[in-house]
Amino acid sequence: MSSTTPTSSTGDAKAAVPQAHVDLEITGMTCASCANRIERKLNKLDGVQATVNYATEKANVAYSDPVATGDLIAAVEAAGYRAKAIEDHPDSAADDNDDDGHDQELNRLRHRTLVSAALSVPVIAMAMIPPLQFDNWQWLSLTLAAPVVVWGGWQFHRAAAINLRHGAATMDTLVSVGTIAALGWSLYALFFGAAGDPQTAHGGMEMSSSDGSANIYLEAAAGVTTFILAGRFFEMRSKRRAGAALRTLLGLGAKDVTVLRGDTESLVPIGDLAVGDLFVVRPGERIATDGVVVSGSSAVDASMLTGESVPVEVNEGDAVVGATVNAGGRITVRATKIGNDTQLAQMARLVEQAQNGKAQVQRLADRISGVFVPVVIALALGTLAVWLLLGYDAADAFTAAVAVLIIACPCALGLATPTALMVGTGRGATMGILIKGPEVLESTRQVDTVVLDKTGTVTTGQMTLTEVAVADGEQTDHVVRVAGAVENASEHPIARAIADGARERTGPPPAVRDFVNSAGLGVQGVVDDVEVLLGRPQLLTERGNEIPGELVAALERAGSEGQTAVAVAWGGRARGVLVVSDVVKATSRQAVAELVDLGLEPVLLTGDHESVAKAVAAQVGISTVIAGVLPSAKVDTIKDLQAQGKTVAMVGDGVNDAAALAQADLGLAMGTGTDAAIEAGDITLVRGDLRAAGDAIRLSRATLRTIKGNLFWAFGYNVAALPLAALGLLSPMIAGGAMALSSVFVVGNSLRLRRFR
Repeated sequence: MSSTTPTSSTGDAKAAVPQAHVDLEITGMTCASCANRIERKLNKLDGVQATVNYATEKANVAYSDPVATGDLIAAVEAAGYRAKAIEDHPDSAADDNDDDGHDQELNRLRHRTLVSAALSVPVIAMAMIPPLQFDNWQWLSLTLAAPVVVWGGWQFHRAAAINLRHGAATMDTLVSVGTIAALGWSLYALFFGAAGDPQTAHGGMEMSSSDGSANIYLEAAAGVTTFILAGRFFEMRSKRRAGAALRTLLGLGAKDVTVLRGDTESLVPIGDLAVGDLFVVRPGERIATDGVVVSGSSAVDASMLTGESVPVEVNEGDAVVGATVNAGGRITVRATKIGNDTQLAQMARLVEQAQNGKAQVQRLADRISGVFVPVVIALALGTLAVWLLLGYDAADAFTAAVAVLIIACPCALGLATPTALMVGTGRGATMGILIKGPEVLESTRQVDTVVLDKTGTVTTGQMTLTEVAVADGEQTDHVVRVAGAVENASEHPIARAIADGARERTGPPPAVRDFVNSAGLGVQGVVDDVEVLLGRPQLLTERGNEIPGELVAALERAGSEGQTAVAVAWGGRARGVLVVSDVVKATSRQAVAELVDLGLEPVLLTGDHESVAKAVAAQVGISTVIAGVLPSAKVDTIKDLQAQGKTVAMVGDGVNDAAALAQADLGLAMGTGTDAAIEAGDITLVRGDLRAAGDAIRLSRATLRTIKGNLFWAFGYNVAALPLAALGLLSPMIAGGAMALSSVFVVGNSLRLRRFR
């Protein structure tokens, strides 16, 4: 993914120049210390800022001239790994090829693990169960164990050798040194010591004070290799599952599209579609790309993008989103966005950026894992020396040192944050919640105040006919029908609201003639041979129309509640009052209650009159209202709240909300809003339902809790296990199994987020 964007000026020359961005796919990493090493190598280049993620096996790099992508790849290869630039959202064929490559790698690892396990089981059984130790059993053990250590553990030895050439040490170094040492000692004991005697017995894994040359560690060498291979396999498979949400998101798009040129329909690959093309979508088909309906009507199932299960009705002129499913009739759509500009591609890009980032807690874990391996090697050598100095047998000292090497792998530390982040952001994407980066998770923990923009966030943002009052003796449906007919000829938002409301209540409007629009005052026209006048009360009285007392009361009531009222008259008398307002969304009250349950204080922020704002606030259960705020002053309102010591989240959808969203400690942009608002927000709520704000905060906090839980167990495991190994209370084989299980536990704990509701 490569683009060029200016960075903000911070006084640093490196950050003051335009920077290019590229994502690199890294292969060859086996643990968090590998990622840490590559990251340090890249960041040593002038003008480069890199973040390497072990779980996603990607590097996100910002760089400036004269650095080129080739220089970045060369730096990665100089560290002993392989890299290639990732194109910005490759096509489906490339995705399929990548999936095939990962599946083949997973299958190879599965095969290696199963063969190693089959060979190791009898070795471990003979070593642990004395009745199975027939004459020369140890030579059969060597025959079975040697292929496991050499062939099964080849990837560890190869990686350790590469790291050694570059003067580095990783998890592979620990595993390779430990298993080769165990195999080497066993070979020495068999060929040059007492262990080669046909009647040699092995008492299991307990320590003994006998001559070290009589002890063999083939079961430890083979068992450790198999356990770690199994752990690597389950880790890789779990990482694939953790990243499944993004792959599913990318796979939602249509592969082919039926293009309409003239009267001819032709099926073409999606890559051949251009902006402006007309294409046909039949019932049950996916909409190929973002566009506008030009003919037909249907219901569209957008649940895979928004998390909203109810299909949305679309008609001519309505916008539709690519990858959603046409659940109703045939429609013809004009493409407005294609490729990387579509909403699906933007969603995938946001999820991918979030998964490639690092939370502050992960950076701490990376710094620890970066120095952990050399410290462990020093500790293992120290353990060996101390045991020997205290007079213990060399075999016991060797066993304790190998256990220290094996138990201390920092894999769980490296996986703690990125796997939780992958699963959490992926789950969010399936719920219509896009989290921009890991630092957002940490913001949600501190938030105590949530500022809600009114129009388009708490309310629908569209004028709607909400009430009709009629004079004595008049029929409501007749008044609405006549008023809707006249307003149907106008394009004014209030007129459209009345016309649409009338159509819903009384069906298609009758014809109107001699239509006249008095700008800012009202409209008039002839319906069923009767001249009808609609508008402000002043217009009606000026034209000689009487307004009955019951309608005057209705007008005053609407005005006090901040609503817009239109009077309708004919025959010299007002016949009714139609009230139009921006109605509260059906789910807003529940959404506010959920935010309060999360410990947040809701604040309604709007540029409308205070009476309107208070009426809306009362409907949804908000007690704090800040009204009459100009768009430019919304930022100042957020700053004032922050100055009071509050940590503020802002939810908005308009262009005038963008600056306030950026100023807030946590910005949540409604996905139904403007691009400017979405760009400024930290979290995008795709489905435009305010309840998603509570879901987003709960999901973010759950992901952060999972990260912290993972780190606690990963740190706790190493802190507790290392002393036990150094004291000789853990055998190398048990240490290998425990180390593998720690990584699997961390990944499994992260996968629980897939069940978040």
